[in-house]
Amino acid sequence: MAAAVSITRKDLTAAGLRLAAAREKDGAAARRMLALALVLDGVDRETAARSCGMDRQTLRDWVHRYNAEGLEGLRDRKGPGAVPKLSASQLAAFRALVEAGPDPAVHKVVRWRRRDLRDELKRRFGVEMHERTVGKHLARLGYRRLSVRPRHPESDPQAQEAFKKTSARRSSMLSRSMPGTSRWKSGSKMKRASASKAR
Repeated sequence: MAAAVSITRKDLTAAGLRLAAAREKDGAAARRMLALALVLDGVDRETAARSCGMDRQTLRDWVHRYNAEGLEGLRDRKGPGAVPKLSASQLAAFRALVEAGPDPAVHKVVRWRRRDLRDELKRRFGVEMHERTVGKHLARLGYRRLSVRPRHPESDPQAQEAFKKTSARRSSMLSRSMPGTSRWKSGSKMKRASASKAR
């Protein structure tokens, strides 16, 4: 049979624990404080645990944490989280890779997409990650999803400028040859509706 649970800390009484629970913003921690207050009042472990929504073993664990750490031990701790897949040096290399842009001869693309970066990270560092994770890394580094329109490496800027000039001249000639119409004179006159049709 398990030994009876006992609270060895003497800094707070049952009333003090209830007052702390009333001020606590974390509902789970407040419930644990109330369970410990019941234990200090002499309520058996099973009743105290059940009235606060936990089992006897869980209450016992919280008593041990309270004895060791006080009220702070009754609050949930944040987990360490997942280990980052890219080290600091790899992240710096990733930033440099994004800044430099792809080499069309090697990468077969004129601008980076998330899937291209994912494949390049796997090739360079042996790190496998999802496209969304690549997007999160880009956002963390301050890059936005929208980018300028990519320029084809074989495009001719002079030919594009010549096309713009001839297009602008042609559109201005067309607009001059078309007769201007006033929006007040267009369309026919409207007739006043009869009272019977209006109903």
